[in-house]
Amino acid sequence: MCVHIQNTVITMLPGSDAVKTVYLDPSTGILAGAVSAAKTQPDKPPSRKLIMECGTIESDTILTVAKAAQQTSSSELSDTLTFVDAPVSGGPMGAETATLTFMVGCSPTVSTEIFPLVKSYLQHMGNRQGIFLCGDVGAGTAFKILNNYLSAITSLAASEALNIGVKAGLDPKLLTEVINASGGQCWVTSKSNPVPGVQDNVPSSRGYEGGFRIELCAKVLGMGSKLAETVGARTVLDGPTLGAFTEAMADERYRGKDARVVYKWLNESERT
Repeated sequence: MCVHIQNTVITMLPGSDAVKTVYLDPSTGILAGAVSAAKTQPDKPPSRKLIMECGTIESDTILTVAKAAQQTSSSELSDTLTFVDAPVSGGPMGAETATLTFMVGCSPTVSTEIFPLVKSYLQHMGNRQGIFLCGDVGAGTAFKILNNYLSAITSLAASEALNIGVKAGLDPKLLTEVINASGGQCWVTSKSNPVPGVQDNVPSSRGYEGGFRIELCAKVLGMGSKLAETVGARTVLDGPTLGAFTEAMADERYRGKDARVVYKWLNESERT
């Protein structure tokens, strides 16, 4: 997706290859377009331009685009071009209700000027109080990766607990109510319960359709693992969780479904 507002381009692209093509192609890329547009009015000083990527993209790619944007701005556009990463969380349900959360990374040298402008655009898609300035360019992406890293692991953990309860003959609605009033409460149990019928208008109650696909969840979990490796942080739970998702994705019954379909995968699997 790409949205153009005067002197502003907002993209939400599916992966690193698409981002590199859309931003960095020397003929058709956004950076090349910004330079070309400035050359059509050589007698006027370049106006302030904002370019913003809202997808969940590998950190290396975001930093590559940010560096290219900074170089282009310095050499061709009198330091008037700003690149911002602003990945989004909330999924289709958040999009439908305009309650998405945005995590913004912006250079501190221009954040005082740029962040209010960014917020003025993003508030039309999300809760104004849920638009956060996370730090320099790339910080927004790191925040999003870690949010999804935790969400992926809690999706499996909550599904395991609820599956144990169901197989023990417990009422999953009552079990959920108790969990949500106790120390086990998490977003998965309270906002997107994995057990069909426990909550209305969530993916599990409509065949696990219309949520955050398990393939995307696994992808971002892997990005979190890569970030941990890069910074030298020890992890324990990412490997087993990714293994569970990989096994579930290999079965056509669960492939392409909301990530909470791991509950159904567990429920329909035999203990080994």
